[in-house]
Amino acid sequence: MTALSADVLGDYERFSIYNSPYPAHDFGCAIDLYPSGTDARSPVAGEVVETRTVRCPERSYAVGTDHLILIDCGDRVARILHVDPDVEAGARIDRGDRLGTLIRSGFFGRWVDNHIHLGFRRPDQNLRRASGSLRLEVDVPVTGVAWDGTGTIVDAGPTHVQLDSPRHGGRGFASLADDDGTPLDGGLPHYAGGGALTPTTGELSLLGTTIGTADGRGVAWNNVAVFADGVRATGLSLFASRAQFGAKIVFHGGHDFSVGDEISVTIDPTDDPIRLG
Repeated sequence: MTALSADVLGDYERFSIYNSPYPAHDFGCAIDLYPSGTDARSPVAGEVVETRTVRCPERSYAVGTDHLILIDCGDRVARILHVDPDVEAGARIDRGDRLGTLIRSGFFGRWVDNHIHLGFRRPDQNLRRASGSLRLEVDVPVTGVAWDGTGTIVDAGPTHVQLDSPRHGGRGFASLADDDGTPLDGGLPHYAGGGALTPTTGELSLLGTTIGTADGRGVAWNNVAVFADGVRATGLSLFASRAQFGAKIVFHGGHDFSVGDEISVTIDPTDDPIRLG
């Protein structure tokens, strides 16, 4: 188990542990860190072991190659992705030093913002294999913010809309909460597993519908469908944020909504859930 301190997380506007379809994130073994701007600053201190270029899926909105940066932190080796590196093997890095420039990787869904992917291995593990990182803990409280399912669209892309609610008026990190206040993380229900950013057990509900079952930090989503004004959406993109934020609704196949539209979101049980990974 590796813990990320509040000081490290405080360098970023958002983070997510479970909002990914890739096995590197299974069981909470990696974190995505969302900085402001395009500079990629290191979340760790240590010596660069290696940088290598890896191929990724071809997307019209993304580059065809990604990069793996390995940094020896002592008893752990950090694995960093989605950065075009300016550093080379042998370089000493302090936390906050520039690693390079964030890239839009072909590993991203179109609605995914630029971020740093971070995981940790023991030095004796396979450092290049995609899965196998150690489980992560975030040493920072996350407040669960209640939501009634309504809001006004303040940002819209080809495959997502962002609402002006729920609003986070306090300090620190917050995430959309289930009906009992548990802060949620992940892609509901389009990624197979989600997370509870405050550990809990038992059934979770959102907007009056049971959405899954928590076992500590992990959540197994139920077969549910998300609708925006009656239009089937792919799901809700869930994360923790320090900035003002609202619900992010994903439409993998596109949508007809516009900035300024007021919408109402509902969640219903279904026999035909959308699963992207």
